[in-house]
Amino acid sequence: MRGKKEKCFQRGEITPFIVMEILERAKELERQGRDIVHMEIGESDLPPSPRVLEKIEEVKHQANRYTHSLGIFELREAIAHYYWETYKVDISPDRVIVTTGTSGGFSLIFSALFEVGEKIVFTDPGYPCYKNFAHIYCLEPVSVPIGRYTNYQLTPEMLEDIDLSGFLVTSPSNPVGNIYDRETLKGLAQWAAEKGKIFISDEIYHGLNYSKAVHTALEFSDEAIVVNGFSKYFCMPGFRLGWVIVPKKFVRKLQLVAQNLFISPPTLSQLVAIEALKDKTYLQKVRETFRQRRDYLYSELRKLFDIEVPPEGAFYIWANIERYSNDSFKFAFRMLEEAGVAITPGVDFGKNNTNLYVRFAYTSSLERLKEGVERIKSFLSKF
Repeated sequence: MRGKKEKCFQRGEITPFIVMEILERAKELERQGRDIVHMEIGESDLPPSPRVLEKIEEVKHQANRYTHSLGIFELREAIAHYYWETYKVDISPDRVIVTTGTSGGFSLIFSALFEVGEKIVFTDPGYPCYKNFAHIYCLEPVSVPIGRYTNYQLTPEMLEDIDLSGFLVTSPSNPVGNIYDRETLKGLAQWAAEKGKIFISDEIYHGLNYSKAVHTALEFSDEAIVVNGFSKYFCMPGFRLGWVIVPKKFVRKLQLVAQNLFISPPTLSQLVAIEALKDKTYLQKVRETFRQRRDYLYSELRKLFDIEVPPEGAFYIWANIERYSNDSFKFAFRMLEEAGVAITPGVDFGKNNTNLYVRFAYTSSLERLKEGVERIKSFLSKF
């Protein structure tokens, strides 16, 4: 037991979330009167469905009580139905756990399903908070490099020689914006089931796919664990509401943690979220809006940067800046200070040559993106 405790994280292992530091500096410049084009933060600028906003007025008087720790059953039913409508996957509502954002979902999974010191694999580049969650819950994060040579996808062959307990993939991905091939995702699900490993599929950007079909891991294995939520496609980041779908054998383990960490998910958010799932017309508009932004920004940025993988989903473009700089951190902050354009340095997402990349988010209006592109062109002319 003592040996296991020694593997718990040290304070220095928790790294900053650099995109938030970029955002905070951008806000500071705005307070000074500067005009900043925001391409850094992965937060939709679109409002939620009008049906959600209308529902708030109807149910706000009911929002002062806790709910069931697993979430309101009607919402769990609606999520299960959503999987049948969207993927033709039959999920029991009893396997759905509503969480306080997807971050709450990861907290439940990492704390309830892994033992102290166990290894969990993430991709590099990848979402930076994953490894910090692992450290917080005394797990050992293992980074597997992915890049152009792997089509920015993790494969079962890359896991064979690692003594792991579980692994996680994101599709559509952050920061690259690529979508996992059907056969790759199927192979990972089958490999995990055969090896008895925990497979976590982060599907928070599902719905935001533009040029390629997206698949849930649940199409290929009932043992897969899926994490999703209302922040991205449903344009509800401030509602702090997500969900996880787990095998029935894991539900009670996660529930015990949820009762203690969160008591229950936010009540008002749960009461209105069903409307977000139902409003298919609005969701189509959301997807089409981001598709138009993707098409414009990709067509412009590919003239300026080497973009190795066309953005297929989410709302990100991963660009190589090697012709201008080998320090993405300094490059991003210089662009912010000199050009008034906020982007995220690649070093926020890992160590696999990430000093040579930056991430652009098309989460601002088309008009603001056009302004940003003009500023970027002027900024790059200095190099």
